[in-house]
Amino acid sequence: MSRREAALSSRGAAAPRDERAAPSRWRRALRRLEPALAVSPFLVYTFLGLGIPSLAVIYYAFHGETGGWSTANIAIIWHGDQGIFRTGFVNSIKLGLLSSIIPGVLGVFIAYAIQTSKSPFLQRLTSTASGVLANFGGINLTFMFIATLGSTGILTAWLHAIGINLATIGFNLYTFSGVAVVYMYFQLPLMVLVITPALGGLRASWREAAENLGASAWSYWRHVGIPVLLPSILGGMLLLFGSAFAAYATAESLTLGLIALSPIQIGNFLNGNVIAGETHVGYAIAFGMLVILAVTMTLYSLVRKRASRWLR
Repeated sequence: MSRREAALSSRGAAAPRDERAAPSRWRRALRRLEPALAVSPFLVYTFLGLGIPSLAVIYYAFHGETGGWSTANIAIIWHGDQGIFRTGFVNSIKLGLLSSIIPGVLGVFIAYAIQTSKSPFLQRLTSTASGVLANFGGINLTFMFIATLGSTGILTAWLHAIGINLATIGFNLYTFSGVAVVYMYFQLPLMVLVITPALGGLRASWREAAENLGASAWSYWRHVGIPVLLPSILGGMLLLFGSAFAAYATAESLTLGLIALSPIQIGNFLNGNVIAGETHVGYAIAFGMLVILAVTMTLYSLVRKRASRWLR
């Protein structure tokens, strides 16, 4: 047999192996694509429900009434109408900070007390109640607080009967402070839900090791407990801030839109309360909220990534 015939015969013998290897390569490629294919419906849904509206908001925020790119709408929300739109952003940020810091701190202590109670029934009950109350808002929550702490509410009447007048101490349910109190009602259980897994990441062996080395309880929390929990606490507070900053129904139904908040101002534009020449200002306000929420969620992702090391 010549060398050429031997080479041809060897190629013919190798062909079946190559044909068998080709499907194997395709299977490996499909396995690598499986995660992307699995999340593709969610990505499509997110793009349709969030991506396209966000792009529309950005487009109209930077377009004037006559068409063409313009920053006039951004200038109006910063300087127009005696700064009422800027005041809306300031009030929304203040409300978000107030209703995230206070429930954030209280939620950590409540969750820790429940976690260390050694009562499975109490833990299950608290987890279930927190899941329900964290999603309880809007008109139902407003009615509950009006019936309780309103000017003719039950608790208001009881306090007045013992000589305590809420108005004399500067509290009014229909003002900024009242909205903050109502927001804390669903922010507190949300913080309990968020921080509970992080508290589960505090291993008993760490405290035992610290006690064996002679560390006091304060030293343990200062050098171990607080550094481990801090990223989760900050992440929870950022989540609470985003929730309060973008909330609309509760504040609108409680104050009838009399407080300058960015979500309420956007609602006014959607309801047709538009000044001539300022049709797209509502989009500019929404764009400003998108920027603030994007920064908030970016910071949340960073701190959660750091906190996830202790939850493995």
